[in-house]
Amino acid sequence: MKTMEFLGDYIDGKFVRPDRADGEFVDISPADLKDVIGRLEYRYDHITRATKAAKDAFPAWARLPKESRFAALRRLKEVYVAHADQLAELIARETGKPLWDATGEAKAMINKIDITIDHSMRLVKGERIANALPSVEAVVTYLPRGVMAVLGPFNFPGHLPNGHIVPALATGNTVVFKPSELTPMVGQFMAQLFDKAEFPKGVFNLVQGEGETGKRLVADENVDGVLFTGSYETGLKIKQKTVDQYWKLLALEMGGKNATIVWNDADLNKALYETIIGAFMSSGQRCSCTSRVILHEDIAQKFIDKFYETAKKLTIGHWKDNPFMGPLINAAAVEKYIRFQEIASREGAERLMRGKALDVGKDGYYVTPSICLVDRFKEESIYQKTEIFGPNVAIYRTRDFDEALKINASTGFG
Repeated sequence: MKTMEFLGDYIDGKFVRPDRADGEFVDISPADLKDVIGRLEYRYDHITRATKAAKDAFPAWARLPKESRFAALRRLKEVYVAHADQLAELIARETGKPLWDATGEAKAMINKIDITIDHSMRLVKGERIANALPSVEAVVTYLPRGVMAVLGPFNFPGHLPNGHIVPALATGNTVVFKPSELTPMVGQFMAQLFDKAEFPKGVFNLVQGEGETGKRLVADENVDGVLFTGSYETGLKIKQKTVDQYWKLLALEMGGKNATIVWNDADLNKALYETIIGAFMSSGQRCSCTSRVILHEDIAQKFIDKFYETAKKLTIGHWKDNPFMGPLINAAAVEKYIRFQEIASREGAERLMRGKALDVGKDGYYVTPSICLVDRFKEESIYQKTEIFGPNVAIYRTRDFDEALKINASTGFG
């Protein structure tokens, strides 16, 4: 597949290439390391240019009747629909996820617009409260905040930032979006779609870059809020970076270590299906993926046997072949995935299925699923508490439902 043209950052209604780069990076598909998707440059002073454009555009956008903002978003939906196949293919190419999975992501981006306009806007509907104090009527009014910095993750490079951007725009805020450096071309394509939808200049902006770009964006004085989805470590750094900027709203969505409890009255076939999907879809690279399964002793062995046999049958391969699982995102993700299985073994877990690197005929970051049987819950366990972000499942057994709930709530992710 051809290398895409790098258009530059999208600032104040047009693409701007750096005349002098502060850095550059290469975007390579994790599904095939010979597939160079793009070569990008970035310049730090584009960040302030973008936030200034968003700040200047904010008053007029905020004053627009909400119906006018909704009309712009509905135009965006039409553009999304017209380019859904291209968007899905680019998501698949850049993340390695199978085309069916990427198509679902593109559809979720389309649906988010209707969901926001038809349902979510009810949450910010003004109201009047009679006699809030004796003979005093209270008025509740919601106002837009200002410039929102949106930092997107690699695993859902379209859907998750879109989930911040659409509500922000609907409620009268303006946006500066920084995509993950692992999936920058989906971000560029989104900017092209916003351009086609003819939003007013400065309402939506895009800046490309690596970690330092994100740090500078969240700390920029023109930014009034940071909307982030990604790792706990990065979210914590954002909070630390903005601790003195008291006016900034922070919405930080930072991972999980999710558990499924399958009790002895469960429909085992349904539980098996839902748990396989939850654990291994997107190669486990979801903050909502099932990392732990807590089983009642009476049905544990039957469930484990079926789970193991089903996991062995999952297809793994290049996104064009539409397997169930694609690759992990990069070499560091593979190293972490393998390393945490070794940690699990050192901490006493039995490796029922060992996850390992896999040759699928393409030079990519492919791995097999893994299953670890945990002998007992340990508060101090690194393996049992860490989000691995790969296709690994820890399985527990118990007869005590209170213990199952304790295990479920033990990770610190909530």
